[in-house]
Amino acid sequence: MIEELLTPHISERFLADERYRHGHIRIINPLPGVKVLGLHIPEMKKLAQKIVKEGRHEAMIPEFRKHFLEDARCGLLYEEKMIWGMLLNRIPCSLEERLDKFRDFIPAIDNWAVCDSICSDAKWCEKKRTETWEFLQPYFKSEKEFEVRFALIMSLAHFLTEDYIDAVFERISRLNYDRIISEYEFSKTPSAGHGQVLGPVPYYVNMAVAWLLATALYKFPEKTRKFANSGILPAVIIRLYVRKAKESFRTKNVSAL
Repeated sequence: MIEELLTPHISERFLADERYRHGHIRIINPLPGVKVLGLHIPEMKKLAQKIVKEGRHEAMIPEFRKHFLEDARCGLLYEEKMIWGMLLNRIPCSLEERLDKFRDFIPAIDNWAVCDSICSDAKWCEKKRTETWEFLQPYFKSEKEFEVRFALIMSLAHFLTEDYIDAVFERISRLNYDRIISEYEFSKTPSAGHGQVLGPVPYYVNMAVAWLLATALYKFPEKTRKFANSGILPAVIIRLYVRKAKESFRTKNVSAL
């Protein structure tokens, strides 16, 4: 949709280095048919800010939605979905209007990179945590992999606080893991960028919970260990959590269980 606007910002290394290009795409792990141009996140953030400053977002956001609805799988480039979400984090508007626009955007999330980048960038929610927490509740109950991941990564990024940690753990304990449908059309997991098969579908929900717990371990070690040892979570998630905790420089010497 805005490929001409994006093209001048493509990484030169992405264009020139085939090995780097393939590695970049493998890490993003787009769904089959989704085109990746090769922009880096800092460049996309600058472009999103420029679009908002010039007021072009007012026409662009409805067009993103229109193209997605016309072709949910291939209607938008990976970078266009990223710009769409970045615009929603930057536009001047009321919370109600922003959340309405996010309701249109969230079904378009189809990989971890878009999900996690937009969630971590959503600083606006920290001034409106009560309303945002309520907004997230239906997504915890979704059966779609990246809708659930959206709620989890928003929780990781903005709700691991004294006031919300118990509520976050409670929501995790009630996720219906067996009914969550992976967006990926195969029976084994994607590679997560390292050529490894790391767990059962839905991999990106399982890993989001593990990453959230590893982050919570740093902030609330005793409470996190108690929850992890409760027997509530699937064993695969506990294994992923322990591994993530060991990989983090903040918790590598902290007991996970």
